[in-house]
Amino acid sequence: MTHLRFYAARALRSEPMLRSLSVPAAELDSALAGRRVALVGNARSLARQRHGTAIDGADLVVRINRAPMPAAASHGTRTDWLALAVRLPEADRLRLHPQRILWMSPKRKRLDWRSAHSPGFYLHPLESYRALMDRLGAPPSTGIMAAELILRAPCAALTLYGFDFFASQSLSGSRSIAQVPHDFAAEAAWIAARASTDPRLSVS
Repeated sequence: MTHLRFYAARALRSEPMLRSLSVPAAELDSALAGRRVALVGNARSLARQRHGTAIDGADLVVRINRAPMPAAASHGTRTDWLALAVRLPEADRLRLHPQRILWMSPKRKRLDWRSAHSPGFYLHPLESYRALMDRLGAPPSTGIMAAELILRAPCAALTLYGFDFFASQSLSGSRSIAQVPHDFAAEAAWIAARASTDPRLSVS
């Protein structure tokens, strides 16, 4: 798709045109099949842990948004996939160098041309976003959307790191829990309920 057509599709919110840039969900399922996945959140508390070796030891490492990584000992070094809901500054793109970008946000006007035309690009369907929002009673965070997406696939295991549901706030910003639109108590309950029935899911 040319730049002009892309920006026209984005401005007009033409979902079919934007969807044409995305790989199908079946391709993600195939890439995740049988693999041990580390999903790394941005909780400040992760910086006090030493999970870096375990994160890098996963078969696939998925990070979220700008993915601050203050130390290899706490955060590891690899980024295989990046789940995005914000525009990615070029410095972060070069630092993270993800093999695949997953655009999770319903805000299509934030989607940039380079991300949308990157290899293996995936656009999360609006209907999936809305269904999860209905279950949670609030807009879902990028992390919870990524967890649900991964668990839909036949992965062998999914371990969450840096998910404390905003108890320690986020490394990627200074907003308080009152300034974000998510219901983290509902998200924590969703994860706990899912982990109780799906042995693939764990939180470290």
